[in-house]
Amino acid sequence: MNINILGGGPIQLLPLLTKYETEQDRWIGVDKGVITLFSLGIKPISAFGDFDSVTVSELANIKEIVGELHQYRPEKDETDMELAVSWAKEQRPNKIRIFGATGGRLDHFFANIQLLIKPILDGNHVPIEIIDQKNIVFLKAPGSYPIKKSLEKKYISFIPISAEIHDLSLEGFKYPLKNRHILLGSTLCISNELINDYGNFSFSTGILMVVRSND
Repeated sequence: MNINILGGGPIQLLPLLTKYETEQDRWIGVDKGVITLFSLGIKPISAFGDFDSVTVSELANIKEIVGELHQYRPEKDETDMELAVSWAKEQRPNKIRIFGATGGRLDHFFANIQLLIKPILDGNHVPIEIIDQKNIVFLKAPGSYPIKKSLEKKYISFIPISAEIHDLSLEGFKYPLKNRHILLGSTLCISNELINDYGNFSFSTGILMVVRSND
């Protein structure tokens, strides 16, 4: 089972969500993201939020349609998205995808990036991706990882999230690396490309953000 979460980010930045509507996928709506799911004919299994961005009639519709509603006061320690992601991790899915988490307010975007860091620090290895029309973003703990070429997402960037990345190697890339030491703030690994159908990246310490993008 995969869990897909739709937040309230700008609709124009969303990819084709019905592409992720399969028998293995379950949807969660966060705040006004629930209304967007309704408009696409997708029924979420659960909804999270303080729902301060929806109308009274829209909230009544959410309560009528969604079986499991988690409604909170606006004054709370966690964001609506954090509450949804925490619940999703408890379901032990194969993967969590987050949509509607980019564009709009930058504080919300950076908060959503922070949600990718916590599972790695906690040793929770459920893969989590943030996806919009142009990007797929995910984080990796130290290890060795195959990566497949994509015509849709040609460019691949590797961005240090921790203070240091040790022994970063990129194989099968236009700009390969071998056991490089990368510091936080480095732009060395921005906008690379695979030259083969498959490549590999590996590193021994740190947390690495991978961004797959198209123009």
